[in-house]
Amino acid sequence: MKKHLSLIFGAILSLSAYGQNSAFTTYSNGLIYSEQTMNKLGYIVDSLNLEFKICDFNRVFYSKSQTIGHLVMLKTGDIKQAKKDLEDQIPFDSFLRKYPSATLQRDVLIVRWHYTDYLYQDVVKIEQIDLKGSCGFNFWSTDGSLYEEDLTGKWLFTHDQNQTYPEECLTASYFPGNFKSVPIPQKYARLIGYADCLIDTNTTKIKKERKGGWVALPNNWTTLPQKKKLELLDEMRSARIFFIRSTEKSPTENEVNIALLSAETYSWEVFLKAHLDIMNFRFERQSDSSHAWRHRETYIKELEELHINVTDLILGISLRVENPATNHYYGSTGRLGRALAETTNRAEVEAAILSAIADPELDHYNRLLFYFLFKNYNYHIADETVKKENAEKLGKAAQTLPENLHRQLTNE
Repeated sequence: MKKHLSLIFGAILSLSAYGQNSAFTTYSNGLIYSEQTMNKLGYIVDSLNLEFKICDFNRVFYSKSQTIGHLVMLKTGDIKQAKKDLEDQIPFDSFLRKYPSATLQRDVLIVRWHYTDYLYQDVVKIEQIDLKGSCGFNFWSTDGSLYEEDLTGKWLFTHDQNQTYPEECLTASYFPGNFKSVPIPQKYARLIGYADCLIDTNTTKIKKERKGGWVALPNNWTTLPQKKKLELLDEMRSARIFFIRSTEKSPTENEVNIALLSAETYSWEVFLKAHLDIMNFRFERQSDSSHAWRHRETYIKELEELHINVTDLILGISLRVENPATNHYYGSTGRLGRALAETTNRAEVEAAILSAIADPELDHYNRLLFYFLFKNYNYHIADETVKKENAEKLGKAAQTLPENLHRQLTNE
C-alpha cells in the first residue's frame, strides 16, 4: 500500500482496433452492448438477485492475517554484526541501544500472505502496509510453515547489497505480538456473498488448459449464428498467446473480444468477470501507460443499467479475506475508485465507504483499503467543491482509525 496508491497515475494505451478515445464501439443506447443483449443479460441478473435472497450466509469470512510491528532500517555501522544479532533474535531494546544509527518506525501494520506462485512454489509473503511512501518491509519465504509460526517477540529481516547500488541496507521488522485473523462482520460478509452470487466462482474467464494461438474476431461477428459465436468464445478462452514481435496481436485484444462475445452469447459465467476485467484493465502482460488513462471509459454504466447493486458488488470485491471462495474476484482499489467516480449513486457509495472506514469492528487492513478506495474515488471527481467536501469527510473518518495508523496517514 504505497503512497502513490492514493493518487492513481497509471493509465493505458487505447487499443487502436477500437478507436482513440473509446476502447469500444458503442450502440445507440450509449453502451458497449446492444439493447437486445442488455435485456437478456438483465433477465439473468434478475434471476441471480432472486437467488441471492436464498444464498447461504452462514459462512464466516476471516480477515487477512495481520499484526502491528516495528520497522528498523540500518544503512551504516557494522551491518554484518547487526545481521548476526538479528539471526540470533537479539531483544528489541538491546538492538536499538547497540545500533543507535538505525531508523525506527513504530506501530506499522503488517499483513501475512500465503499463496502458490507461477512456478507452483509455496510462498509466504510478509508485507508492511506502507502509509508513508517510503521503502517498506517485504519478506518472502518458500517455507510454508512460516505462515503458521508464532512470531511474537521475533525478528524477520532482509539484507540488500549489490554491485549497482553498493550501499548496504538492513531492513528488519520486530513483532511484539503474533499475527491474527478475525471474523469479518456479517454486513461485510454479505457484500462478499453478493459478489460471489453474481460472479460465477466455479468458472474462470480464461481456461487453465490452453491450446492454439490467436483467434481473430471476424468483422461480421455480430451476425454470426449463436453456435458459431459460442465456438469462437471457447476458442478465445483457450488461446495460448505469446509476445514474440511488437507487431503481433495483443492478448489484451483477445480478452476484450471475450467480453463482447460472452455478452452476445449471454454466457454469464464468463461475462461478468470479463466486464470487471475491463473496468480493472486486468489483462495479461499489459503495462499501464499514462498516455490514455483519462480517455478510457470505466464502463460502470453497463453494470448499473443491468440493475446490479454496483455499490455492494464493488465493495464486495474490494474486501480482502483469508478464506475466499475459489476463483473469488478481487478488484483494484485504484481502478474501482475511478469507476465509482462515474456512478449515478455517489451519495450511497460515499456513505458506505466512509462507514466502513470508521467501523471499529472491521479489521485494520480492510479499513485502510476502503480509505484508499475513497481517496482514489475522490481524486477522479471533477467538481472541485465536491472534492473538497469529500476530503473533509474522509479526514473525519480517518480520525476514527487507530491512532498509530491515523498518524501515519496524516504524515504521508
